[in-house]
Amino acid sequence: MDGRIHIGLTDQTLEALAQTPSDQAMKLSRADLAVCLALGRTGATTVAATMICAHLAGIRVFATGGIGGVHRGAESSFDISADLQELSQTPVTVVAAGAKAILDLPKTWEVLETLGVPVFAYGQDELPAFWSRSSGIVAPLRADSPAEIAASAAMRARLGLTGGQFVANPIPAEAEIPRDEIMPVIEQALTEAEAQGVAAKSVTPFLLQRIFELTEGRSLQSNIALVMNNARLAAGIASAMSAET
Repeated sequence: MDGRIHIGLTDQTLEALAQTPSDQAMKLSRADLAVCLALGRTGATTVAATMICAHLAGIRVFATGGIGGVHRGAESSFDISADLQELSQTPVTVVAAGAKAILDLPKTWEVLETLGVPVFAYGQDELPAFWSRSSGIVAPLRADSPAEIAASAAMRARLGLTGGQFVANPIPAEAEIPRDEIMPVIEQALTEAEAQGVAAKSVTPFLLQRIFELTEGRSLQSNIALVMNNARLAAGIASAMSAET
């Protein structure tokens, strides 16, 4: 905002951001973060840009809802989120409820494996799928405590390994939308997006809005629950990291 990175928002800046029209707020990733700052524009950060800003501020872990990844049809569109590349080069541990369920999840995890990013499922052997605790995909790594995740980050630093870590934290059971309920909704939203020619950075906001409408607001309530759950785990990891230093 106004040519400056804001790590945390005051009530005043939060209100100003909330009142900024969507067509005047940039969606920022590694490619356009510097441009936004140089031009004094307003922008909201993706996971990739948040990782960059967190690292600049000395923040080693943060929580979000879900990361971006490989979009469906990427084999022809090459639509792959910069979040994945950022995880391979910026030393920040990211806690989320998995990758967004609107993505091609198997390809997303394959890309992270290729990039050498540690991917943990927290407290279970299966990777979660954002609104759902189950994805049908076995996690490459499992962690059962914040201390294990903090120790892994510390060892990566000692070994001189670049990049961060991804912790997939399942949504609380009472707040989840099971896969067999959410998948038909996602497929309908994807079909509508294709029919309307929605593309590039507009895809994710369109899909999340349609899923909100089709679930009659249930997806938003699940979003709130999973973000709070991720924040609790991230705080535990941050505390464990501080205890190690």
